[in-house]
Amino acid sequence: MSSNTRVSKADYYEVLGVSRGADEQELKSAYRKQALKYHPDRNPGDHAAEEKFKTASEAYQVLSDPDKRAAYDRYGHAGLSGQGGFGGSPFAGGVDIGDIFGDLFGEMFNVGGSSQRGNRQQRGDDLRFDLAIDFEDAFFGTETEVKIRRLETCGACHGRGTSTGRGPTTCGQCQGRGQIRYQQGFFSVARTCGACGGTGQVIGDPCQTCRGQTRVSSELKLNVKVPPGVEEGTRIRYAGEGDSGRAGGPRGDLYVVLSVRPHDFFERKGHDLHCVIPISFPQAALGAEFEIPGVDGPVNLKIPEGTQSGRELRIRGRGIPYLSDKGHGDLIVKVLVQIPRKLSRSQRELVNKLAESLTVENKPTSPSLLEKMKDLFN
Repeated sequence: MSSNTRVSKADYYEVLGVSRGADEQELKSAYRKQALKYHPDRNPGDHAAEEKFKTASEAYQVLSDPDKRAAYDRYGHAGLSGQGGFGGSPFAGGVDIGDIFGDLFGEMFNVGGSSQRGNRQQRGDDLRFDLAIDFEDAFFGTETEVKIRRLETCGACHGRGTSTGRGPTTCGQCQGRGQIRYQQGFFSVARTCGACGGTGQVIGDPCQTCRGQTRVSSELKLNVKVPPGVEEGTRIRYAGEGDSGRAGGPRGDLYVVLSVRPHDFFERKGHDLHCVIPISFPQAALGAEFEIPGVDGPVNLKIPEGTQSGRELRIRGRGIPYLSDKGHGDLIVKVLVQIPRKLSRSQRELVNKLAESLTVENKPTSPSLLEKMKDLFN
């Protein structure tokens, strides 16, 4: 490339995706989105993403500084030549964007500033328990006792984590911040402090029961009530039955997730039940009435005269109960006409007589294969 060739730089407002009248909060929000998306730690080895991250940092540094923004608005990039170069860190100059990266790295690595310290309340984790139930239990509802492991506040130290009750002390490694920040070339990276685990505090005399963790594992016996009509994947929430919080924080929630075992005869589709019933040729031809098993008791099934194989008969109100409303779905019975595989001589004679006696109206009306092909080509 010739030494006289200049590479045009992107417009800083376009880089952040904001208008030229954007206020400080809009700039900050736009920059955080760009930084989260293109940060090298989220895109390892992606040089294009790294360049976009650097450009976004540069744009925010200029537009968030009133003097630099005024110069840029009036003269463009040329107006920044005397405002301090960008050869070093994007955090150089008069703009403090540490608060942005405190939030940014909290989202990326689950670390943060003072909100992660041990002297602040923290909500306990939510728990999940998978419960398998029978098909009939999902239909009628059931009640069962389950045992769940969860974290409880240590009773020996009352959640302080120390044996003497004096409480933890400020971590000397991170000075209570919970993070150690490193400068890596163009950008700054925050890492969880290894000495205190991100709490900002250390315990010199840990409790012998919880070993300084402030919580211990415990078994919870819970009576789970499954309402009628639940289906595969239904979640039942028990508020405040999850892990205990830290430093007096609230408990998390417990979610019981249901798995329904399949039935040997019935299949569920929405709130309808489906099944298949074999019937004989005489029953299909002459009609019949008989009982079939249902989940909630015998069902009277009427076979109309002349029923064809594969026909579905709907029985109203004998399906799955509605979970949050009154009533049931339907039972849908598919009938399959069974043709005898072997006939005796007398049976064969009777079938032949039947075939001869059938009128034109009762004979199959579907066109032959040859007629179908003629219709296709015509």
